[in-house]
This record gives sequence, C-alpha cells and structure tokens, in this order.
Amino acid sequence: MRYVIAALLTLCFLSGGVIPRAAGQVALPPVGLPDRGRILPGLPDLAAEPLTVAEDKLRTLRLDRIAALVRRHPDAIERDARGDPAVRGVLVAIGVDTAMVARARAAGFALIDRERLDSLGLDIVRFRVPDGRSLARAQKQLARLLPDAEVDVDHIYFASGPGGALPGAALAATTGAGGGAAPLGLIDGGVAAHPSVAGRVEQRGFARGAPTASEHGTAVASLLVGAGAVQGAAPGRRLLAADVYGNDPAGGSASAIARALGWLAARRVAVTTISLVGPDNKLLAAAVAAAQRKGMLIVAAVGNDGPAAPPAYPASYRGVLAVTGVDARARVLPEAGRALHVDFAAPGDAVRAATGPASIERLRGTSFAAPLVAGRLALHYPAASIASIGPAITALVMEARDLGRKGRDKIYGHGLICGDCGR
Repeated sequence: MRYVIAALLTLCFLSGGVIPRAAGQVALPPVGLPDRGRILPGLPDLAAEPLTVAEDKLRTLRLDRIAALVRRHPDAIERDARGDPAVRGVLVAIGVDTAMVARARAAGFALIDRERLDSLGLDIVRFRVPDGRSLARAQKQLARLLPDAEVDVDHIYFASGPGGALPGAALAATTGAGGGAAPLGLIDGGVAAHPSVAGRVEQRGFARGAPTASEHGTAVASLLVGAGAVQGAAPGRRLLAADVYGNDPAGGSASAIARALGWLAARRVAVTTISLVGPDNKLLAAAVAAAQRKGMLIVAAVGNDGPAAPPAYPASYRGVLAVTGVDARARVLPEAGRALHVDFAAPGDAVRAATGPASIERLRGTSFAAPLVAGRLALHYPAASIASIGPAITALVMEARDLGRKGRDKIYGHGLICGDCGR
C-alpha cells in the first residue's frame, strides 16, 4: 500500500502546476525577520489548553502581530485586500509584454524594474502604485488593465519558528568542502559561521543588506547539513543559502523568494528548504512550479498558525512536501498549522540547533522540522532529475514511521521522519 501511495504522490508532483487557489492566509509571524525590533514574544503554553481555547489564542496573536508589524513599518508595509502584509505601493506581474508595460504606464503605473529569471523562464515586472490609491484598489485596476497577465501584490512571508537577526555576526562561507553531491538549497535569513556548518555554505542576498546572519537561518542550516556539535539530517553536505531578509523591513517578499528560487535552479539544487509561511501568491506559485519542472524538490514548513488557520504557502502548493512538527512523544504541536496537504512529520520541539557563531539552543516550531525531512530526502535524491523523483519519494515514504490514524492522514501525512534527530 505504501508503494501505491508513494506512486500517487509522485504523479501529483509530475503533473506540475499548483492546486486551485484557496483563501489567502493572514500569516502569523512567530518571529519578525530581519531586525530584533521585529522579534515577537513566544507562544503561550498551548499543550494544556482545550483545543478551541488554543485556536482562539493563536488567532488573536496572529491578528495582533500583523497589526503591530504594519504599525512599526508603515512606510514599507501595507495590507492587501485580504489583510495580508505586502510591500507598500508595489505590484508584481508575470506574462507582461512591452505593449502591456506601455498600457500600464499610461494608466499611471510606473515601471520599477523588469527582471528575467532565465533558469525559471520567468519575467518579473514590478509596478509602482499611483499616489493616493490603496494596494487593494490598484491591484484590481491593473488586473483589469492587463487581463492576460498574472498580477498580484508582493506578499511578505515569515519564519515559522523563533530567531532574529545577528548584527555583526560573521557569515558562514565556503571552502569547497562537502563532497560531490549537489548542494542543498535554503531560502531563509542568513547563516552565521557556526562550526557545525563551517566551510560548506555559499550565500547570496535577495534583499537590502543581505546576506546578514540570522538565528533562524543559522538554525535551519545546522539542522540540514550540520556536522559535529550540531548534527543535521544530511551532515557534511554543501549548502546554498539565499537570504531574502537582510536588514530590509519588507524582506521576505514573494519577489525575493522567486529570485532566490531562480538562483538555486540555475545551480541545479535538488532539494530546497523553505521554512517560511504566508498567503497564496501568483508570482510565488509560478516560481515554485517552474523550479519543480527543473527537477527541484521543495520542502516547506506548515507554520505555527494553528489548525484553524488558513492554508500556509508555499507548503500548500502541489508537489511541495509539507512538513508538520511533533513533540518528544510524537504528538503534533498544538500550534502547528495546516497546509492543504501534509506529507511528513519531524521533531519540532526542543530541537537542538545552532543559533549563532558560538551558540546552540533548543528550539520549537515547524521551521525546525522541515530541514530534517529535507536532509533525509536529499540522501535519496542527490541530484536534480525528474526520473529520480519517484524512487526518492518512495524511499522517504518507506522510512516514515506511521503516526495517528493507520496509513497517511491529514495531521501527520505519511508519518515521522528522522525521529531521533535534533535531540
């Protein structure tokens, strides 16, 4: 039966594209990257709460934190029509030709820039919203003006686990070590020079001030490829880390993540971890699908918005392997979010990870479960190859320990991966 399920999962991936669009998520930023001023307090102790009480607390925290984020950076961030945070005054579009740009300009939408991502076959166009118009109103107007294009706001995505910036901390670098297998990919904050990842991390920035070391990016990187004091799920492997935050108040945007995917695809990365959550976005959906067509497998955290929250993206896109977190007793974290599908579970409580050049802490969140699954997947899928996807996913499914209801279920997916990792 597991072989049949694995085959169906593979067919879902190979079919390409994305699932039908669901209502957008008002994403919970359990931490605000990149600056320490955007670090938010930890979640309350939810394990002892009745489910409905815990869900209400998570819902209130999500809305309050989004409001606080917008208040702190009103010049950089505003809400879209659904209340999700996005880059202020900017619309992104794909499928836009020269005539469309001229039409938009004539209607008052100034061209900010146009960038070709050759590795993904995408042209990203950014327009400035005319003065005096809200983002929501401008999006509707530009979509009507360019009916053959895909127009969206530049949504902001948040780390699904704690950890802020590390001002002045040395960045991890590469000395060419790490073996001949394809490097793993990471889209997050920057990675600090902790000994567990020394000599094996190449970084590139996709936001103002990036790459800049961060606790969250360092933790996820160490759980992916750490060796020594912190042991990752794929110890000793090389890592390409894309910092989409830097010191930009509007870091973590859909356009930054899309550009990061383009870089990783150009470098033939086979497995990429994205422990970030936010709403459905047309540009991000197109970039994810394009990367998948190149043979990239993307592993994403379901977030910490709670089970009543709207689906988290990019975890909810078709073909993305969505990962939830469990505690030491293999129970799903009460704050774990829900994607439109959940594929695997991994340890997400008291996970031992690097958090700076010389620090190790125990962390909680689905952010820290995703790299454990990605690392194990990379051992089965060392190089990007469409023909190798089926066997790699089948191997991962077969090593999963069944949790919850017998067989695959909506809470734990195929089951627990790397159950002894991060301890």
